[in-house]
Amino acid sequence: MRALVSRPDPPYAELAIVSDPDPDRDQALVEVKAFSLNRGETKRLASMEPGSVTGWDVAGIVRAAARDGTGPGHGARVVGLAQAAWAELAAVGTDRLAEIPDRVSFEQAATLPVAGMTALRALEVAGFLLGKRVLVTGASGGVGRFAIQLAKLAGAKVTALARRTQGLSKLGADDVIQVLEPEGPTYEVIIDAVGGPTLGAAIGRIAPSGTIVNFAATSDEPVSYPTRTLFGRAPGARLYGLLLFNELARHSSGTGDLRRLTRLIAAGKLDPQIDLLEPWTEVERAIQALLDRRVDGKAVLTID
Repeated sequence: MRALVSRPDPPYAELAIVSDPDPDRDQALVEVKAFSLNRGETKRLASMEPGSVTGWDVAGIVRAAARDGTGPGHGARVVGLAQAAWAELAAVGTDRLAEIPDRVSFEQAATLPVAGMTALRALEVAGFLLGKRVLVTGASGGVGRFAIQLAKLAGAKVTALARRTQGLSKLGADDVIQVLEPEGPTYEVIIDAVGGPTLGAAIGRIAPSGTIVNFAATSDEPVSYPTRTLFGRAPGARLYGLLLFNELARHSSGTGDLRRLTRLIAAGKLDPQIDLLEPWTEVERAIQALLDRRVDGKAVLTID
């Protein structure tokens, strides 16, 4: 089969012929129709063994159902979280696989596994959101745009923090800001995708007994904050580090999450925010756009 494999020089990925995957008993073999790119995948390409296949987000058609009898059957349209999705065929565990409603395209579904589930899990860590003030940092990214919409659906008052703010109000953000000042309203929930000084500033704005969920670090700078701003000004507040793969391993499968998210898209309540859509032969352009932060939302590649 054809696959995008890692290589040591830019753009760090190229089409090549590799062996077909050999699914485990609890994995379905999926014919890939679309997959989305995540910064974590693209950033690690240069350090991977040349010829390796990566990729987490996959949408396609089940070519062979799992041998243990679990999961969708042959011919089902599915979305899932894989380990080697940038290929014509992918082996996907049935506990991270869900059928796609008829109204949802492969391209839309492919945005969900990493970005959609990360946003969903981050908000669920924070708990009941109705009437609460929620701050989303790095809000112009894929996870941020899902988090704005999901928090708004849950009845929260949402503030979006981003350098590029286009379209965030239309997604449901009540306030859109580019800088988090030291003084201002506090937030019961903060979803942080930036780390560094932004996370330090966010700690200074968390409400007592509030929750900060950090799931990424686009800044390499250390996090610094006056200690008393946490225990003295916001007693009971907590900082939670979220890694999606670990969450899925510890708590539950991703099937239910993916079902909920695809149904929201089908109902017109969730916009996957595809900003870049290209055939996978244009991977160089897509990867560079993502690394240069020229993608507001999700980048999706299709396989013809």
